[in-house]
Amino acid sequence: MRVTDDSTPALAAAGYLDVPAAATEGAGRRWWDANAGDYLDEHGDFLGADDFLWCPEGLRESEARLLGDVAGRRVLEVGAGAAQCSRWLAARGAQAVATDVSGGMLAAARELDRRLAGDPAREAGPVAGRAATVPLVQADARALPFPDASFDVVFTAYGAIPFVPDAGRVHAEAARVLRPGGLWVCSVTHPVRWAFPDDPGERGLTADRSYFDRRPYVERDDRGRVLYAEYHRTIGDHVADLVGAGLVLDRVVEPAWPDDNDRTWGGWSPLRGRHLPGTAIFVAHRPA
Repeated sequence: MRVTDDSTPALAAAGYLDVPAAATEGAGRRWWDANAGDYLDEHGDFLGADDFLWCPEGLRESEARLLGDVAGRRVLEVGAGAAQCSRWLAARGAQAVATDVSGGMLAAARELDRRLAGDPAREAGPVAGRAATVPLVQADARALPFPDASFDVVFTAYGAIPFVPDAGRVHAEAARVLRPGGLWVCSVTHPVRWAFPDDPGERGLTADRSYFDRRPYVERDDRGRVLYAEYHRTIGDHVADLVGAGLVLDRVVEPAWPDDNDRTWGGWSPLRGRHLPGTAIFVAHRPA
Protein backbone atom coordinates (compact mmCIF):
# COMPACT_ATOMS: atom_id res chain seq x y z
CA MET A 1 0.00 0.00 0.00
CA ARG A 2 1.45 3.35 -0.98
CA VAL A 3 0.74 6.74 0.53
CA THR A 4 -0.41 9.17 -2.14
CA ASP A 5 -0.79 12.39 -0.15
CA ASP A 6 1.47 15.06 -1.69
CA SER A 7 2.61 16.30 1.73
CA THR A 8 4.13 12.92 2.60
CA PRO A 9 7.67 12.01 1.47
CA ALA A 10 7.92 9.32 -1.21
CA LEU A 11 7.91 5.66 -0.26
CA ALA A 12 11.51 4.49 -0.05
CA ALA A 13 11.40 1.03 1.52
CA ALA A 14 8.79 -1.66 2.09
CA GLY A 15 8.92 -5.17 3.47
CA TYR A 16 8.80 -7.32 6.58
CA LEU A 17 10.93 -5.40 9.03
CA ASP A 18 11.73 -5.33 12.72
CA VAL A 19 10.93 -1.81 13.88
CA PRO A 20 10.44 -0.44 17.41
CA ALA A 21 6.78 -0.18 18.34
CA ALA A 22 7.27 3.50 19.15
CA ALA A 23 8.37 4.14 15.55
CA THR A 24 4.98 3.04 14.23
CA GLU A 25 2.91 5.16 16.62
CA GLY A 26 0.58 7.41 14.65
CA ALA A 27 1.37 5.77 11.30
CA GLY A 28 -2.05 4.17 10.98
CA ARG A 29 -3.85 7.42 11.69
CA ARG A 30 -1.71 9.34 9.18
CA TRP A 31 -2.11 6.68 6.50
CA TRP A 32 -5.90 6.50 6.78
CA ASP A 33 -6.15 10.30 6.94
CA ALA A 34 -4.26 10.51 3.65
CA ASN A 35 -6.00 7.61 1.93
CA ALA A 36 -9.60 7.63 3.16
CA GLY A 37 -10.95 9.08 -0.07
CA ASP A 38 -9.05 6.71 -2.35
CA TYR A 39 -10.06 3.71 -0.26
CA LEU A 40 -13.74 4.58 -0.44
CA ASP A 41 -13.52 5.39 -4.15
CA GLU A 42 -12.14 1.89 -4.74
CA HIS A 43 -14.26 -0.14 -2.31
CA GLY A 44 -17.24 2.03 -1.45
CA ASP A 45 -19.66 0.35 -3.85
CA PHE A 46 -18.94 -3.06 -2.31
CA LEU A 47 -19.04 -1.77 1.27
CA GLY A 48 -22.26 0.16 0.74
CA ALA A 49 -23.11 3.38 2.55
CA ASP A 50 -25.20 1.74 5.26
CA ASP A 51 -24.48 -1.96 5.01
CA PHE A 52 -22.51 -4.32 7.27
CA LEU A 53 -19.68 -6.20 5.54
CA TRP A 54 -17.45 -8.42 7.65
CA CYS A 55 -14.80 -9.21 5.05
CA PRO A 56 -13.73 -9.17 1.38
CA GLU A 57 -15.38 -12.57 0.93
CA GLY A 58 -18.65 -10.65 1.05
CA LEU A 59 -20.08 -12.06 4.29
CA ARG A 60 -22.62 -9.57 5.60
CA GLU A 61 -24.17 -9.37 9.04
CA SER A 62 -27.62 -9.75 7.50
CA GLU A 63 -26.54 -13.31 6.66
CA ALA A 64 -24.07 -14.12 9.43
CA ARG A 65 -26.06 -12.76 12.41
CA LEU A 66 -22.91 -12.84 14.53
CA LEU A 67 -24.15 -9.98 16.72
CA GLY A 68 -27.66 -11.39 17.16
CA ASP A 69 -30.68 -9.17 17.71
CA VAL A 70 -29.35 -5.64 18.24
CA ALA A 71 -32.65 -3.81 18.75
CA GLY A 72 -32.43 -1.66 21.87
CA ARG A 73 -28.83 -2.68 22.60
CA ARG A 74 -25.88 -0.32 23.00
CA VAL A 75 -23.35 -1.25 20.31
CA LEU A 76 -19.84 0.15 19.85
CA GLU A 77 -17.86 -0.12 16.62
CA VAL A 78 -14.10 0.41 16.80
CA GLY A 79 -12.09 1.09 13.65
CA ALA A 80 -15.38 2.06 12.03
CA GLY A 81 -14.00 3.79 8.95
CA ALA A 82 -16.93 5.65 7.39
CA ALA A 83 -19.38 3.99 9.84
CA GLN A 84 -21.25 1.91 7.27
CA CYS A 85 -21.75 -0.98 9.71
CA SER A 86 -22.96 1.28 12.51
CA ARG A 87 -25.55 2.90 10.23
CA TRP A 88 -26.87 -0.53 9.30
CA LEU A 89 -27.16 -1.45 12.97
CA ALA A 90 -28.88 1.82 13.87
CA ALA A 91 -31.46 1.16 11.17
CA ARG A 92 -32.29 -2.04 13.02
CA GLY A 93 -32.81 -0.43 16.37
CA ALA A 94 -29.32 -0.50 17.88
CA GLN A 95 -28.00 2.42 19.89
CA ALA A 96 -24.82 2.46 17.84
CA VAL A 97 -21.65 4.53 18.33
CA ALA A 98 -18.84 4.53 15.75
CA THR A 99 -15.21 5.26 16.61
CA ASP A 100 -12.10 5.53 14.49
CA VAL A 101 -8.59 6.87 15.07
CA SER A 102 -8.60 8.63 11.68
CA GLY A 103 -10.13 12.06 11.33
CA GLY A 104 -10.06 11.56 7.57
CA MET A 105 -12.26 8.47 7.78
CA LEU A 106 -14.68 10.20 10.15
CA ALA A 107 -14.87 13.16 7.76
CA ALA A 108 -15.83 10.65 5.05
CA ALA A 109 -18.47 9.28 7.44
CA ARG A 110 -19.97 12.74 7.90
CA GLU A 111 -20.04 13.22 4.13
CA LEU A 112 -21.90 9.92 3.75
CA ASP A 113 -24.36 11.10 6.38
CA ARG A 114 -25.04 14.24 4.36
CA ARG A 115 -25.55 12.28 1.17
CA LEU A 116 -27.85 9.76 2.75
CA ALA A 117 -29.89 12.40 4.54
CA GLY A 118 -30.71 13.96 1.16
CA ASP A 119 -31.60 10.68 -0.57
CA PRO A 120 -35.40 10.33 -0.88
CA ALA A 121 -35.03 6.64 -1.81
CA ARG A 122 -34.09 5.88 1.81
CA GLU A 123 -37.64 6.65 2.91
CA ALA A 124 -38.77 3.43 1.24
CA GLY A 125 -35.95 1.30 2.64
CA PRO A 126 -35.27 -0.41 5.97
CA VAL A 127 -34.03 2.87 7.49
CA ALA A 128 -37.25 4.78 6.83
CA GLY A 129 -38.16 6.95 9.78
CA ARG A 130 -34.71 6.65 11.37
CA ALA A 131 -31.91 9.19 11.63
CA ALA A 132 -29.27 8.93 8.90
CA THR A 133 -26.43 9.42 11.37
CA VAL A 134 -24.79 7.71 14.32
CA PRO A 135 -22.53 9.40 16.89
CA LEU A 136 -18.94 9.56 15.62
CA VAL A 137 -16.03 9.63 18.06
CA GLN A 138 -12.35 9.97 17.16
CA ALA A 139 -10.51 7.58 19.45
CA ASP A 140 -7.69 5.08 19.58
CA ALA A 141 -9.14 1.59 20.09
CA ARG A 142 -6.52 1.05 22.79
CA ALA A 143 -7.87 3.94 24.91
CA LEU A 144 -11.63 4.22 24.45
CA PRO A 145 -13.29 7.28 26.03
CA PHE A 146 -16.22 5.36 27.53
CA PRO A 147 -17.05 4.16 31.06
CA ASP A 148 -16.63 0.58 32.16
CA ALA A 149 -19.46 -1.82 31.30
CA SER A 150 -21.28 0.67 29.06
CA PHE A 151 -21.99 -1.46 25.94
CA ASP A 152 -23.81 -4.70 25.21
CA VAL A 153 -21.83 -5.40 22.02
CA VAL A 154 -18.44 -4.22 20.74
CA PHE A 155 -17.13 -5.18 17.30
CA THR A 156 -14.69 -4.33 14.56
CA ALA A 157 -14.64 -5.43 10.93
CA TYR A 158 -10.95 -5.32 9.93
CA GLY A 159 -10.39 -2.24 12.11
CA ALA A 160 -7.68 -1.38 14.64
CA ILE A 161 -6.26 -4.84 15.42
CA PRO A 162 -4.00 -5.26 12.34
CA PHE A 163 -2.54 -1.76 12.65
CA VAL A 164 -1.17 -1.68 16.19
CA PRO A 165 1.78 -3.56 17.73
CA ASP A 166 -0.13 -4.19 20.97
CA ALA A 167 -3.46 -5.70 19.91
CA GLY A 168 -3.96 -7.11 23.38
CA ARG A 169 -4.80 -3.57 24.48
CA VAL A 170 -7.64 -3.44 21.91
CA HIS A 171 -9.13 -6.64 23.33
CA ALA A 172 -8.65 -5.36 26.88
CA GLU A 173 -10.49 -2.13 26.11
CA ALA A 174 -13.31 -4.03 24.44
CA ALA A 175 -13.60 -6.20 27.55
CA ARG A 176 -13.53 -3.16 29.84
CA VAL A 177 -16.39 -1.31 28.13
CA LEU A 178 -18.52 -4.46 27.76
CA ARG A 179 -21.22 -5.28 30.25
CA PRO A 180 -21.00 -8.76 31.82
CA GLY A 181 -22.24 -11.23 29.23
CA GLY A 182 -21.54 -8.72 26.44
CA LEU A 183 -20.27 -9.74 23.01
CA TRP A 184 -16.94 -8.86 21.32
CA VAL A 185 -16.60 -9.82 17.64
CA CYS A 186 -13.62 -8.94 15.43
CA SER A 187 -12.62 -9.87 11.90
CA VAL A 188 -9.00 -9.87 10.71
CA THR A 189 -6.95 -11.14 7.81
CA HIS A 190 -6.68 -14.90 8.29
CA PRO A 191 -3.23 -15.47 9.82
CA VAL A 192 -2.32 -18.22 7.34
CA ARG A 193 -2.33 -15.59 4.57
CA TRP A 194 0.88 -14.11 5.97
CA ALA A 195 2.82 -17.15 4.75
CA PHE A 196 1.82 -16.35 1.14
CA PRO A 197 2.56 -13.42 -1.17
CA ASP A 198 -0.18 -10.76 -1.12
CA ASP A 199 -1.00 -11.51 -4.73
CA PRO A 200 -4.49 -12.35 -6.06
CA GLY A 201 -3.04 -14.53 -8.84
CA GLU A 202 -1.28 -17.89 -9.04
CA ARG A 203 1.80 -16.55 -7.28
CA GLY A 204 -0.36 -15.98 -4.20
CA LEU A 205 -0.96 -19.74 -3.86
CA THR A 206 2.65 -20.64 -3.00
CA ALA A 207 3.95 -19.98 0.51
CA ASP A 208 7.21 -18.03 0.49
CA ARG A 209 7.74 -17.12 4.17
CA SER A 210 7.23 -18.66 7.55
CA TYR A 211 3.81 -18.47 9.18
CA PHE A 212 5.73 -17.94 12.44
CA ASP A 213 7.63 -14.87 11.17
CA ARG A 214 5.91 -12.14 13.16
CA ARG A 215 7.76 -9.19 11.69
CA PRO A 216 5.25 -6.56 10.58
CA TYR A 217 4.85 -5.37 7.02
CA VAL A 218 6.27 -1.83 7.04
CA GLU A 219 6.56 1.01 4.54
CA ARG A 220 9.04 3.82 5.23
CA ASP A 221 9.82 7.12 3.54
CA ASP A 222 13.25 8.33 2.47
CA ARG A 223 13.82 9.80 5.94
CA GLY A 224 13.14 6.45 7.59
CA ARG A 225 9.76 7.46 9.01
CA VAL A 226 7.17 4.67 9.10
CA LEU A 227 4.31 5.46 6.73
CA TYR A 228 2.35 2.25 7.16
CA ALA A 229 2.58 -0.79 9.40
CA GLU A 230 0.48 -3.94 9.57
CA TYR A 231 1.04 -6.70 12.10
CA HIS A 232 0.87 -10.48 11.78
CA ARG A 233 -0.42 -12.61 14.62
CA THR A 234 -0.90 -16.37 14.48
CA ILE A 235 -4.20 -17.96 15.42
CA GLY A 236 -2.62 -18.81 18.77
CA ASP A 237 -1.57 -15.19 19.29
CA HIS A 238 -5.11 -13.93 18.66
CA VAL A 239 -6.55 -16.49 21.08
CA ALA A 240 -3.95 -15.60 23.72
CA ASP A 241 -4.79 -11.90 23.38
CA LEU A 242 -8.50 -12.59 23.80
CA VAL A 243 -8.04 -14.86 26.80
CA GLY A 244 -5.51 -12.47 28.31
CA ALA A 245 -8.14 -9.74 28.22
CA GLY A 246 -10.44 -11.90 30.33
CA LEU A 247 -12.74 -12.83 27.45
CA VAL A 248 -14.16 -16.25 26.57
CA LEU A 249 -13.74 -17.36 22.96
CA ASP A 250 -16.98 -18.87 21.64
CA ARG A 251 -15.99 -19.70 18.07
CA VAL A 252 -13.85 -18.78 15.08
CA VAL A 253 -15.60 -18.22 11.76
CA GLU A 254 -13.65 -18.77 8.52
CA PRO A 255 -15.89 -17.59 5.65
CA ALA A 256 -15.65 -19.56 2.41
CA TRP A 257 -15.41 -17.64 -0.84
CA PRO A 258 -18.92 -17.55 -2.38
CA ASP A 259 -19.49 -18.50 -6.01
CA ASP A 260 -21.21 -15.19 -6.77
CA ASN A 261 -18.30 -12.98 -5.64
CA ASP A 262 -16.04 -12.26 -8.62
CA ARG A 263 -14.37 -9.25 -7.01
CA THR A 264 -10.62 -8.86 -6.48
CA TRP A 265 -9.74 -6.82 -3.39
CA GLY A 266 -6.00 -6.48 -2.91
CA GLY A 267 -4.76 -10.02 -2.26
CA TRP A 268 -8.29 -11.41 -2.02
CA SER A 269 -9.68 -13.00 -5.17
CA PRO A 270 -11.91 -15.87 -6.30
CA LEU A 271 -8.79 -17.84 -7.26
CA ARG A 272 -7.18 -17.63 -3.84
CA GLY A 273 -10.50 -17.87 -2.05
CA ARG A 274 -11.10 -21.33 -3.52
CA HIS A 275 -7.89 -22.60 -1.90
CA LEU A 276 -7.04 -20.46 1.13
CA PRO A 277 -9.00 -18.84 3.95
CA GLY A 278 -8.82 -15.07 3.74
CA THR A 279 -10.58 -13.97 6.93
CA ALA A 280 -10.87 -15.11 10.53
CA ILE A 281 -13.71 -13.78 12.70
CA PHE A 282 -13.35 -14.25 16.44
CA VAL A 283 -16.57 -14.32 18.47
CA ALA A 284 -16.09 -13.90 22.21
CA HIS A 285 -17.91 -12.66 25.30
CA ARG A 286 -17.18 -11.13 28.66
CA PRO A 287 -18.09 -13.63 31.39
CA ALA A 288 -21.19 -12.72 33.40
